[in-house]
Amino acid sequence: MRRYAIGLAAAAALLLSGCGYNTLQTQDEQVKSAWSEVINQYQRRADLIPNLVNTVKGYAAQEQQVLLGVTQARAKVGSLQVTPELVNNPEAFAKFQAAQGELSGALSRLMVVAENYPQLKSDQNFRDLQAQLEGTENRITVARNRYIQAVQNYNVTVRSFPSNLTAMAFGYKPKPNFTVENEAVISKPPSVDFSGPPAAAPAH
Repeated sequence: MRRYAIGLAAAAALLLSGCGYNTLQTQDEQVKSAWSEVINQYQRRADLIPNLVNTVKGYAAQEQQVLLGVTQARAKVGSLQVTPELVNNPEAFAKFQAAQGELSGALSRLMVVAENYPQLKSDQNFRDLQAQLEGTENRITVARNRYIQAVQNYNVTVRSFPSNLTAMAFGYKPKPNFTVENEAVISKPPSVDFSGPPAAAPAH
């Protein structure tokens, strides 16, 4: 009886392996891992924003609309419930993309404003924050690309025969991915050009 049970278990393991179950498990974990890194880098960016806003405010307090836009966009991102399950919810994933895209746009506008304040651009704290932000944007790009590839591999397995039968049997469904439109918005890091000639600081 024991030999029969062992044989049955071995046959079941072989069957599951052959029909893509192990591959689905592995790729699902890879997607989760890649997603965690995406969130980690986006959080790193969010953590830089308060200091960045305060530094800009010290030289350009009158730019209230831009400063408020960045703060509100960050608050919107922070209000989202970002969990591992979000990658299985296309609607929630789309909201996440939209919020991050809005924050990217707000940061870009903030950096454009900074161009008009030479004293701000020469401030060492601002330079350090700008360098950290650029580095973080690059890390976001790398993390997002790894996530895109992980989801692509997983979705191909979910949709391919015979692993698609296993996916249906165990409830594995295709996961949402970053859209082309979103890529165009969030893949461009905010830019700050320090090469321009110094100009007189606006009176304030």
